[in-house]
Amino acid sequence: MNRELIIDSRASEVDIALLEDKLLVELHKEKTNNNYAVGDVYLGKVKKIMPGLNAAFVDVGYEKDAFLHYLDLGPQIKSLNKYIKLALTGKPDAITMENFRVEPDIEKTGKITQVLASGAQILVQIAKEPISTKGPRISSEISFAGRYLVLVPFSNRISVSQKIRSSEERNRLKRLIQSIKPNNFGVIIRTVAENKKVAELDSDLRSLIEKWEKTTLKLINAKAPVKIMSELDRTSAILRDLLNESFNNVHVNDSSLYEEIRSYIQTIAPQKVDIVKLYKGKAPIFEFIGVDKQIKGLFGKTVTIRSGVYLIIEHTEAMHVIDVNSGHRVNKENSQEENALEVNLEAAAEIARQLRLRDMGGIIVIDFIDMHDGKHRRELYQKLKDEMARDHAKHTILPPSKFGLIQITRQRVRPEMNVEILERCPVCEGTGKIKPSIIFTDEIENNLKYLLQDQNEKSVSLTVHPFIYAYLTKGWFSIYFKWMWKYKKTFAIKSVKNYHMLEYRFFNHNNDELSI
Repeated sequence: MNRELIIDSRASEVDIALLEDKLLVELHKEKTNNNYAVGDVYLGKVKKIMPGLNAAFVDVGYEKDAFLHYLDLGPQIKSLNKYIKLALTGKPDAITMENFRVEPDIEKTGKITQVLASGAQILVQIAKEPISTKGPRISSEISFAGRYLVLVPFSNRISVSQKIRSSEERNRLKRLIQSIKPNNFGVIIRTVAENKKVAELDSDLRSLIEKWEKTTLKLINAKAPVKIMSELDRTSAILRDLLNESFNNVHVNDSSLYEEIRSYIQTIAPQKVDIVKLYKGKAPIFEFIGVDKQIKGLFGKTVTIRSGVYLIIEHTEAMHVIDVNSGHRVNKENSQEENALEVNLEAAAEIARQLRLRDMGGIIVIDFIDMHDGKHRRELYQKLKDEMARDHAKHTILPPSKFGLIQITRQRVRPEMNVEILERCPVCEGTGKIKPSIIFTDEIENNLKYLLQDQNEKSVSLTVHPFIYAYLTKGWFSIYFKWMWKYKKTFAIKSVKNYHMLEYRFFNHNNDELSI
């Protein structure tokens, strides 16, 4: 699979697009002043204990207090609190992780009042960014993710990613990490560590331990609430988590970010450093590479798939609802059941892409077209599971219910990606909305294809505004000529002055309007 990363860096924001085989599958918008990103470490102050919820609200400097549940304390919370108290005294040299005496783990069924008290200072990590009216969700089970390993202070446990199936390789990695791991540090071995050499793993482990040591040094004389350590910015985090042999290009339009990314790749994968390319063109990088056009076509309430199938995506406070519609996609040679299966399978692939692209989390309910054959329902379920396998967010997919609904729960750690794609109407000056103009000709072509090929209309006339008429017909190899060449059929284009800019209609030889 061909993977490309397109990075559009501006003064206030960095936009990151991930393409797989030229198709947009992930879009990230990172504010340069985002102070509450997932992975950031804060020294917070316990404001309120809620025994009924078995949780606490912690002040980390955000306008709303962060939420900390007992289950997010981590089993080593007593050790962490003891270490933090010693570090806050201003004598970090008096304690080292190697000689630190770890406290017993807390019970899973315990009460938060046994561990925390109002006014206490506690080291926490952002687990979920502020979403809607809610403050950040935090955890005091501190961890630092590297390229191959995740470091967990105060734990001596070594665990291996379940995606590494070979028992021989799992045992090799465990023995290897055990031989290089310092005392009082736990390690989670990531999937990408499979078949890696000891030098690469040791380098990753040392950099993570150094990060922890820098964190403890910043605790000297610190006073809550204050940020202690920032996670990698989103760009570096995506590179860290996704970079592999199938990553072909990284395009970036900022010279300083270009050097930063090259330097980062040099440390994690020196052989891939030449994939980073600095874009110097005059047109915006997203427009030049074609990302803008995909964004306009993939966000919004209605998402149309090339074959005519379309999705209606609605968002509520409690869940997301997706409705699958066949549009004018009907194969007369197939039965209704076979047509429904084809439409559903095509929609499943697009739905999996939409969940990643919009970063939709929580509960998602999908209303597929009804199918009566159990074999077909199982095939749809398996197709959705296969398409979702590339999604890095934790998710669970339930089989189709008797009503034909499929339910998905997907991990949500950041606000959902929402891009406003509707543009100001050139006729009513913003009192109404139109579809995005960037995909206007694609929409005309899809409808034209349907009339010429699927409906087999003998004579078709397309009427448009004079400006659009000129755009489609002028030039030696015009769009109009390309369409006739492509579909091997002739049709007429006429201009109508009283049309508004993006209005168009189709007529037959009797001058009867053709409905789409």
